[in-house]
Amino acid sequence: MLLWLAHLALAADPVERPEDTWDLSVLYPSLDAWEAEMKATEAAVDGVASCKGQLSSRLRECLDQRFGVHKAVMRLNVYASNASNADTRDADWLSRSQRGEMLYARLDEVGAFYKPEIITLGGDAVEKAIASDKALAPYDYYLRSAVKDGAHILPAREEALLAGGAISRDATIRVRSQLVNAELPWPEVTLSDGTKARLSPANYTAHRGSPVRADRQLVFDQFFGALTKYGGTLAAAIDGAVQGHWYVAKARGYPTSVAAAIDTDHVPQAVYDTLVARTNANLPTLHRYLKLRAKMLGISDLAYSDLYPPLVSGSRTWSIDEAKQLTIDATRVLGAEYTAESEKGLRARWTDVYPREGKVSGAYMDGAAYDVHPFMLLNYTGDYEAVSTLAHEWGHAMHSVLSRKAQPYSKADYATFTAEIASTTNEALLLDHMLKTTRNEDDRLFYLGNALEGLRTTYFRQALFAEFELAMHTAVEQGQPLTREWLDAKFLEITRRYYGHDAGVTRVPDSIGSEWSYIPHFYYNFYVYQYATSISAGSLFADDILAKKKGAVDRYLGLLSAGGSDDPVVLLQRAGVDMTSAAPYDAIASRMERIMDEFEGILAKKDKKKKK
Repeated sequence: MLLWLAHLALAADPVERPEDTWDLSVLYPSLDAWEAEMKATEAAVDGVASCKGQLSSRLRECLDQRFGVHKAVMRLNVYASNASNADTRDADWLSRSQRGEMLYARLDEVGAFYKPEIITLGGDAVEKAIASDKALAPYDYYLRSAVKDGAHILPAREEALLAGGAISRDATIRVRSQLVNAELPWPEVTLSDGTKARLSPANYTAHRGSPVRADRQLVFDQFFGALTKYGGTLAAAIDGAVQGHWYVAKARGYPTSVAAAIDTDHVPQAVYDTLVARTNANLPTLHRYLKLRAKMLGISDLAYSDLYPPLVSGSRTWSIDEAKQLTIDATRVLGAEYTAESEKGLRARWTDVYPREGKVSGAYMDGAAYDVHPFMLLNYTGDYEAVSTLAHEWGHAMHSVLSRKAQPYSKADYATFTAEIASTTNEALLLDHMLKTTRNEDDRLFYLGNALEGLRTTYFRQALFAEFELAMHTAVEQGQPLTREWLDAKFLEITRRYYGHDAGVTRVPDSIGSEWSYIPHFYYNFYVYQYATSISAGSLFADDILAKKKGAVDRYLGLLSAGGSDDPVVLLQRAGVDMTSAAPYDAIASRMERIMDEFEGILAKKDKKKKK
């Protein structure tokens, strides 16, 4: 489970201690040990084929074998991919990471017969087997899901062909990552104070929020200008990715790419459709926020390049140790056991903290090494956004800790659909903690402003991305190649609608049409919509937890501990949240309105005091 957050800034020359780096040796004590395990696992992967045609008589034995090999493959990948991400310039680690990806694809190819054979057994036989053999309990959801997926599972040979092509289909994201993170010649700009800055993705996020309007406009123009020069290459890459998604969807008999993608987790189409519809209905809330932003910045013509300066400036920074303690304190409401696990993990070497040249940008949590612990990558800067990002990623980490503690390997990997709930709940708990521990009105405005910006970026911005992603796939399904011109025009059209360009709310220049090329998530086959759905659910959980509603903590921790033991929509329904209804999405808009009410109320008090 690899979960990304990609909007961090770059710190200036942090002092790095051993405890600020992760310790990958807990996975393998040496590179030689990893190589030895790689060779052994390569043989084990090929051995999975010995179960072909045998599931009716050796079901439990074969499932034990396949999931055991899968666990070993994932551990190998965690070691190699994280070492590579720590320095993307290292060709040897990149090669090892690619070997791990190839081995994963090979396992899918060799084990492609599993679901077709389970489907052939039939639902009645599967239920009978589960009832008669208690040792099959770890695999009950996998078996029932395979039966449920029967209409879209192909014969074994075709499944093997699809699985074998995955590494080729995924080449597009590797091309994009290599170009953007390691090879693209990012421009250097001179800011108004004479500072020179090379606008890599990390430095772009650091400088786009400059308090100097001319500087942030320069940063936007130069950064997206650099991307535009490679727009044809990046358009070809994203076209290849989307074409691959459509190819698989057609092969499996789905009417659309989105139907195929969300059915992987058995998410109803109504969830996606309701998200897009309710977000568009609630755009007046976003526009109210944008008008408030213009007021706080003291400008009458808000531009897209004005979206990132904080509503209220705050110069305070927190050390990484202080940020960890804030995360622990903010989540104490989840109980003593949760707090103890947090303290243990945050004090250990689970995290690579600071930015370095060549290190992958953004932040993520990798919880795929079942027998060890999660690993986090940050690019910690010390500002409040960095503190919030730590809390966000730590929510993911604790989700993995609790899931692994409660579930066997076969059920521990939770669906992406529920993955962002723990992270966004943590952000809401952090905000509540910061507000409760300050009486200073300026500090309250600062934290409330950060919360509003978080809702813009995690809900409205991700819903915008979801709508654009759907448009891309629909175009390909209708025979439209994704050229740079088409992508620029479509992204610009949707962005202008969301940000109220035609109504004079935000000026969105033509150059922003190329922003699609900056977003890696578009390669992940309908991933981004789940940020928006998750923050909706997470906000409901946080509200109930903070209101101390009876059973709220238990319902929330029960969801995290459930891992992937059932369909994610079902798990959420059991926890009291229906994602097919309008309620979660409308609740986000209501929460944003309440925060703006409080924000404007504090401003009114301050104005009244000034007049006295």
